[in-house]
Amino acid sequence: MTSIHIPEGSPFGLANLPYGVFSTPGSAPRVGVRVADSVVDLAAALGDEVFARPSLNAFMAEGYDRWVEVRRRVTDLVSGDVPDGAVHPAGAVTMHLPFEVADYVDFYASEHHASNLGRLFRPDSEPLMPNWKHLPVGYHGRAGTVVPSGTEIARPYGQRKAPADAAPSYGPSRRLDIEAELGFVVGAGTPLGTPVACGDFAKHVFGCVLVNDWSARDIQAWEYVPLGPFLGKSFATSISAWVVPLLALEEARVPTPAQDPEPLPYLREDAPWGLDVDLAVEWNGETVSRPPYRTMYWSPAQMLAHMTVNGASARTGDLFASGTISGPEPGQRGAFIELTWGGKEPVKVNGQERTFLEDGDEVTITATAPGPDGARIGFGEVRGRVVDRTRG
Repeated sequence: MTSIHIPEGSPFGLANLPYGVFSTPGSAPRVGVRVADSVVDLAAALGDEVFARPSLNAFMAEGYDRWVEVRRRVTDLVSGDVPDGAVHPAGAVTMHLPFEVADYVDFYASEHHASNLGRLFRPDSEPLMPNWKHLPVGYHGRAGTVVPSGTEIARPYGQRKAPADAAPSYGPSRRLDIEAELGFVVGAGTPLGTPVACGDFAKHVFGCVLVNDWSARDIQAWEYVPLGPFLGKSFATSISAWVVPLLALEEARVPTPAQDPEPLPYLREDAPWGLDVDLAVEWNGETVSRPPYRTMYWSPAQMLAHMTVNGASARTGDLFASGTISGPEPGQRGAFIELTWGGKEPVKVNGQERTFLEDGDEVTITATAPGPDGARIGFGEVRGRVVDRTRG
C-alpha cells in the first residue's frame, strides 16, 4: 500500500481532487485523480469499471449524487493507504483529452474585453452593442478541434483583407492571437425542450477547465459580418488536462459585478455563481498578463440558462467557455489584441517587442482559486506552441 504525501500548499490537495484521463507505457487511457504529485488510477483503486474508459463522459453522465459519492470515496481513500499499483508519479504519465466534447459554445462575458474590442473596432460608436447587457452573447464553435494541452497549433490559413487592401488575399494568418478563458463541462444533460434554470447550474455542470481559444484576428475581421466567428476560431481550441470539480469551487464563489439593467427573470440568480479565479498568461515563459475571472459580467449559470432557454438540449460532454477574461487594468487583458491595442502598442517578451504570435511561440495559461482553510485550488495548465503548417 502507498501513502500519498501532500506537501503544504499543494494546489492539488484534498480540497481539489481534479479528474483527468491518463495512460502509462503499455496501458490504455483511463480516468485518474490528481493528488499532489501523483495520479491515482480510479479503476484500480475503487474497482469501478466506469473509470477504466478513455474519457470522463460515462462517469459524468451518472449525475450529481454520484459525483458527490465518488468525491467522498476518493477523499477517504487518498487520506489513507492506496493500493500500490494504483499510484503513478504525475511526471511519468501521458495526459489525454479528458472528455469527449459533444458541443462547444464560446461566450463573450467580460465587459472589459467586449468594451476594449468595441473601442478598437468601432472607435466612433458605443463600445458595447445594444444587446450586450441584456443577454450573454455567444457563438457555436467546432467541437472536433478542441485539443488537449500540449498539442501543437498549426498556423491557420484563410482569407484576409486589411482596410487598405483593394481585395482579399489568401495565406497564413499574420495576426494569430490567444484568448485566456475558463470552460465549463456539462455532466448531466437535458432533453430537448427543457431549459436549465440558473439555480440548477450545479446539478448539470460537472467541472471546469482552462481554455485557450486561439484566434486568427485577420481572418476573423474579414469573415465575421454578418454571421460571426467562423474560420478565424475553428482551427483549434486548447483545454487543460485536469477537470476541476465544481464541488471543489464552493469557497471561490463570489457575486458577479452589478448587472444594470436587471436581467430578465430567467437570468436572475438567487445565489450568484461568480468565481474568484486568478489566471496567468505566459508568452515564451514570461508572464505578460494576469486576468481575474471575478470581474466577468455574466456568470456561467447565466450562460447555461441562456444557452438552453430556447429549448436547446444540453449533452454530457458539452463545453461552454467564458470568452476572453480581461480585467480593468492593462496588465489584466486576456488576449494579445487587447494587450498590444491592436498591435499599436507592442509588449516586451524576453527583451523583444512583440504584438501577435510568431511560429515557435509557446503560450501557457495557469490558474488558481481559493479553497477552504486558506488552500489554493490549482487548474494545472493549458499550453500550446505555434508551428508552421507547411513544415516538413
